[in-house]
Amino acid sequence: MNSFAIFQGESIIVILLLFFRITSLLSFLPIFGNMVIPMNVKALLGIYLTAIFLPSIEIGYIPDSWLSLFLAIFSEIIFGATVGLLLNIPIYILIYAGEHVSMVMGFSMATLFDPQTQITMSIISQFFNFFAILLIFAFDGHHMMIQCISHSFENIKLGGFFLTEDIFKYIISSFKNLFVMGLTLAFPIVALSLLSDIIFGMLMKTMPQFNLLVIGYPIKIGVGLVVMMAVMGGLAFLFKGEFKKMCEIIVLF
Repeated sequence: MNSFAIFQGESIIVILLLFFRITSLLSFLPIFGNMVIPMNVKALLGIYLTAIFLPSIEIGYIPDSWLSLFLAIFSEIIFGATVGLLLNIPIYILIYAGEHVSMVMGFSMATLFDPQTQITMSIISQFFNFFAILLIFAFDGHHMMIQCISHSFENIKLGGFFLTEDIFKYIISSFKNLFVMGLTLAFPIVALSLLSDIIFGMLMKTMPQFNLLVIGYPIKIGVGLVVMMAVMGGLAFLFKGEFKKMCEIIVLF
């Protein structure tokens, strides 16, 4: 007897593909995919969401062989990675802006290890990363991500996701906008820090006894922190808009 015939059954295959879609999304989405969260907690959450969404799933294409089943599972993993990448881009924008701010404030050497991304980043980027996570909770972004999972079943059948040319173009344009928006968000702090450097240079020409290392750097850090506190509201507004935009695009897949 064919081994796939023993495994075959619409309910079993649907549950399996649904579980892989949800767990792959939970592995790549912001907050849910954090490395700090234990794997058994993510697995239990995946089983719980699978049981919640299962009654509303419309059965579409059912794989008829092991190869087609593996391709359907791979399709679900690619879908989770794509959605997670797009929803992480707004966070990467703030992290990239933090790198510029850290450089002009003199904090580029003060790095911390981020357990979520498994890389080291500057202290300002780490602060913006935590700020982005708090913002997601503040405007119910975690609920919006669960709603994206729910809407994905309406537009993309289980095992039916493919990376089209339009999705590739949007991902590339999103990465291009990542650098542009990151530099734009950091511009007020960078501009005032450069202005302070010009002022310090003029003071050193007129007052040679002016000690830049003792007086200049604390003033530069203080100016940067004051400007950063002043623009935090604008950063939160732009981050919220970008995150909601990504959620709307994902729903239209």
